[in-house]
Amino acid sequence: MDIKRTILWVIFSLAVVLLFDNWQRANGHQSMFFPTPQTATTTAAAPGSTPAGDVPSSSASTPAVAGAQAAPATGAASQAPASEKIVISTDLLRATIDTNGASVTKLELLNQKDHDGNPMVLFDRSVERTYLARSGIIGGDFPNHTTAFTASSGPRDLGTGNDVSITLTADKGGAKLAKTYVFKRGSYVIDTRFDVTNDGTAPINPTLYMELARDGGAIEQSRFYSTFTGPAVYTDGDKFHKITFADIDKGKAHVPAATDSGWVAMVQHYFASAWIPADNARREYYVNRVDTNFYRIGIQEPLGTVAPGASVSTTARLFAGPQQARMLEAITPGLDLVKDYGWLTIVAKPLFWLLEKIHALLGNWGWSIVALTVLIKLVFFPLSATSYRSMAKMKDLQPRMTAIRERHKGDPQKMNQEMMTLYRTEKVNPLGGCLPIVIQIPVFMALYWALLSSVEMRGAPWIGWVHDLSTPDPFYILPVLMAVSMFVQTKLNPTPPDPVQAKVMMFMPIAFSVMFFFFPAGLVLYWVVNNCLSIAQQWSINRMLGTNKKAAPAK
Repeated sequence: MDIKRTILWVIFSLAVVLLFDNWQRANGHQSMFFPTPQTATTTAAAPGSTPAGDVPSSSASTPAVAGAQAAPATGAASQAPASEKIVISTDLLRATIDTNGASVTKLELLNQKDHDGNPMVLFDRSVERTYLARSGIIGGDFPNHTTAFTASSGPRDLGTGNDVSITLTADKGGAKLAKTYVFKRGSYVIDTRFDVTNDGTAPINPTLYMELARDGGAIEQSRFYSTFTGPAVYTDGDKFHKITFADIDKGKAHVPAATDSGWVAMVQHYFASAWIPADNARREYYVNRVDTNFYRIGIQEPLGTVAPGASVSTTARLFAGPQQARMLEAITPGLDLVKDYGWLTIVAKPLFWLLEKIHALLGNWGWSIVALTVLIKLVFFPLSATSYRSMAKMKDLQPRMTAIRERHKGDPQKMNQEMMTLYRTEKVNPLGGCLPIVIQIPVFMALYWALLSSVEMRGAPWIGWVHDLSTPDPFYILPVLMAVSMFVQTKLNPTPPDPVQAKVMMFMPIAFSVMFFFFPAGLVLYWVVNNCLSIAQQWSINRMLGTNKKAAPAK
């Protein structure tokens, strides 16, 4: 039965590893076991630049061929007129709007800091990264994100007011486009208004497009875990789904059919951006690769026929900020789904809700993690007690089991018969220590993903040396404590009869501690507290059952 128990643990461990590897691949990362075949290399677009002629076609419903580009806009990028960079500041955002295209080319989150203590940069057009929010009108040679705009005068920061706005206008091909951005105090949502005027002599049929364009470079993170980076789309009918850069490259990307609901987003660890059109506005979705390692996802909204001298207007919202679940829920339906809780969302989401409630009382995310882990341990105390009681009894029987193996090592059938007799006599289930633990694993895995995905951990201190729960422990104290706790746990468990298995169990704490050197401190804190509680529970059960007494001799 010990062999069967070992086989069960091996199968379960392999299943967990394969599930984790599948999750890695689902998030667009390379498999740990099945490397992605190398594709032919092509010259990539330089970071910080956008290729000429990347204006979307006027029919978003036409499937995009991977790597295909739209018809070039008039004039090459190198011939674009000199532009002005206008900086708008609020209490939460600092946005840079380029008058060449009236696009948001840089956006800093003032309350979110990078590793150097500077504001987190989300949108950017630099040597390292390209990530832009663009818009324009198509259906003719109309103003788009490559057209020179003129900015209105006025304040560029919030000051003592509650909002600050800027309007940028361009006139081209018989159409005048005015984009108005409104930035509000305490909000990561930028209200946007588009006014189109037909100043020509013939009717026009303009279509508004709004898109998020970025390079496919991975966000810096540990190689031992990964989160999704890439486009996403949501509609009331199709709900939420992510689109990997790899699927776009292969021409396998799918977007919903034309509808009157939904939004598009670009997602990365902790942060997201989204274009959210006005309610009930008819829209079409598109996603494609503009150039090598440069992608976009967008929405096209037909504005109807505009007669000469007439105007048409529409509104949208541009969200760019952290993935704070309650805030996202309040902005628009489904936006909270950009926060990736992993494959156990149904469990992870309520756990994070409870963690938030505890934080509201304690005011410290580190102590909130400790308190939540204790609560979960209390809920599962009966199951854990059953498991530890079974393991304690198995440890108590270890000398007698060893004697039976020695006595019948040449007769496996006889050995198994006596083992089963021993189990029945002592009323011990050799698998009783496994099943209660297996039942608890989904909950603890869900809490793991809830902590990994929560931007609230960024910059959140715990005590002393832990100043940021989202980054690794700078002095590796928590990983060492975790290794020690795992080592103590192995000593409390029955010693495996197989010497090789015993060595594996002794090596596991070292392997796990090395891996957890690179995990966020909040995750390691959770595992350390859980291990310490498990040790205390198992030790107390061992004492109650008197396992420290000398075991009875084998019959």
